[in-house]
Amino acid sequence: MALWGGRFSADPVDAVFALSRSVHFDWRLAPYDIRSSMAHLSVLESSSLISKDDAASIRTALKQLSVEVHNGSFTAAANDEDVHSALERGLTQKLGAVGGALRAGRSRNDQVTTDLRLFTIDHMLEIASLLTQLNSAVLDKASEYINDSAPGFTHIQHAQPVSFAHEIAKHAQAFSRDLDRINDWFKRASVSSLGAGALAGSSLPLDPAFTAKNLGFDSVFANSIDAVSDRDYVAEALFIFATIGVHLSRIGEEWTLWASTEFAWAQVADEYSTGSSIMPQKKNPDMAELARGKSGRLIGNLVSVLTMLKGLPFAYNRDLQEDKEPLFDSIDTLLLVLPAVTGMVATTNFDREKMALAAPMGFSLATEIADYLVRKNIPFASAHDAAGKCVSICESSGRQLHQLTDLEFSAVHSSLDGGVREVLTVAGALSSRTTSGGTAPVLVAQQIKVAQANTQSQAKKIADKQVAFSEMMGA
Repeated sequence: MALWGGRFSADPVDAVFALSRSVHFDWRLAPYDIRSSMAHLSVLESSSLISKDDAASIRTALKQLSVEVHNGSFTAAANDEDVHSALERGLTQKLGAVGGALRAGRSRNDQVTTDLRLFTIDHMLEIASLLTQLNSAVLDKASEYINDSAPGFTHIQHAQPVSFAHEIAKHAQAFSRDLDRINDWFKRASVSSLGAGALAGSSLPLDPAFTAKNLGFDSVFANSIDAVSDRDYVAEALFIFATIGVHLSRIGEEWTLWASTEFAWAQVADEYSTGSSIMPQKKNPDMAELARGKSGRLIGNLVSVLTMLKGLPFAYNRDLQEDKEPLFDSIDTLLLVLPAVTGMVATTNFDREKMALAAPMGFSLATEIADYLVRKNIPFASAHDAAGKCVSICESSGRQLHQLTDLEFSAVHSSLDGGVREVLTVAGALSSRTTSGGTAPVLVAQQIKVAQANTQSQAKKIADKQVAFSEMMGA
């Protein structure tokens, strides 16, 4: 069923209808379209644009449609152009011509972006909730390894020893920023477009502020042209999803490396691993690899929408139909990946002994020599040079830094003596890193405690928003 056609003498050819048709993907907006229709109906009734009797009939039919959409007894037909035309068909089948009364003062232009905002807010809340669960899993896992040392890396080379909890917990900071971005996104996304019409508003006595409040939006549009053409909230949501994907990919990369035979640090649980169809010994960290791989489509969806948006003039253009599938795909991708990564993180065990043995390897304690000299008022440039010479001696003689003799230390620098061995320990290096955010175990324990409290607070706020949204949808 088309919502237009009065001035046309012929129906679109099959190729045009096939290209124009969107109901096969925008049908998932149906519950939100019905809810926004209920809000619009209230305004039409209060303005006497629809009689109370007709409004009561339409309201009853909309509620029936909502149930039928939910249980699958009403679905889109082959000749429905989009979700809006499909639902209007449902109304007219129940009510006759009065089913078309809802179209007064409303265009698909303001209707679809209102529906899409509601859909995106609903699913953004779901993703945020899953993200808090992942963050809790990351922090719980980190708390198991506060007093366990491991090499820290830069350039995938041993850098300095760290508490392994510090290494894991860094991901919680990234996900916390993602949650902050989501919370900030709501400020710009929670704007109602209903009442903007095709682009110029309406001559009918509508009340956009009322429908905004009815639908749980924080505000109403300030410019009707912008209201129907704005898809910043979609692009920004896709940016958030892509950034989450990048952070998930980093976890995937690290878990893949740690589970390798060369590292052999991570023992990924069987439930979160897969095998090989030809090599019976294989245990592959596929959840980590898929988390890494899926980030590509999340980034691609963002680029796709930004590219589509960049050249659109004036108000609504049909190009905007292309905003939905990338958005839907990114949401679906995260709803798949987040629970799997959460389970993988929560059930992975790490080999404390292997990590501890690796911690001082690669001369990762060399900075301790430089700091030792700095505490003796030696300029850091000179101290750095001396530490580097100590490393060179060790490399040429096959020894570790603590194995250099007192004579060798003093030959490198007159202020370097045997006392430096007291700081050439992993435990000493860790405990000395007491500056804000440092890797000293006592600090890491505090950092995790603060992050856990913050995650719990974020989870509660999200849960409260979900309850409010659910109540609005059921109103």
